[in-house]
Amino acid sequence: MKRQPLVANQFYPEDPFFLHNALKELVPQVEHKEKVIAAVSPHAGYVYSGATAGETLGRIIIPEDVIILGPNHHGRGAPIALMSEGTWEMPLGDVPLNNELSKLILTNSNLITEDEIAHRFEHSLEVQVPFLQYLQKNLSITPLVVSRISFAECRETGQALAKAITQYNKPVLILASTDMTHYESRETASRQDQLAIDRILALDPQGLYETVLGRGITMCGVIPTTIALSAALDLGATRAELVRYTDSGAASGDTDKVVGYAGITIA
Repeated sequence: MKRQPLVANQFYPEDPFFLHNALKELVPQVEHKEKVIAAVSPHAGYVYSGATAGETLGRIIIPEDVIILGPNHHGRGAPIALMSEGTWEMPLGDVPLNNELSKLILTNSNLITEDEIAHRFEHSLEVQVPFLQYLQKNLSITPLVVSRISFAECRETGQALAKAITQYNKPVLILASTDMTHYESRETASRQDQLAIDRILALDPQGLYETVLGRGITMCGVIPTTIALSAALDLGATRAELVRYTDSGAASGDTDKVVGYAGITIA
């Protein structure tokens, strides 16, 4: 099965030459890269959030195997949808799906379902892939699209991912794809987003979940981030670092209704 790009030429350049040049501008040269367990990266158009994604992913060692978790923006498909077989056709080349790691994940979870429908219409994972390809030429991905689920289900899913990664016994990066507050003033967005960021930096997945849902913070990828943070803790994470926070107003000039973007590493 091959998945076609959904937002090429909308969120990022479709032409390989222009896409490569854009990534070269967005990803800084870093001499000493960091090995991390997980990362959080935004998924808006590159003109808005690309610099944050590039700075975050550019500073870490990207292994050949990456689990990408993103929110389900369209509501189609299973609540926790794994696409386990085939390839993603991307402008910089096809990316294979990691069937071996997918099987381990499915073996360890009763909640995760094989379902490509959720992936067909979802952009949040796809936007991350060119950055990963640019930084890792032998990339394979394990993509998961997640809808609204309980914290207990987030915790169970995180445990399953951690067990699968341990059994896989090769380096794996967990990447949570999320934007932060949507369409509030810069002042409100930064205040709200700091509450969520503080919980991530405190390595507190339940606090993140309860803060975002309890305060009505419009962080679209809170569920993927909660799962990623939970899995990272099971894998031995001891610290998190905010790489960059910005919002869409930095590019558009409109600070009355912004979308927030955060890049975070978890090691």
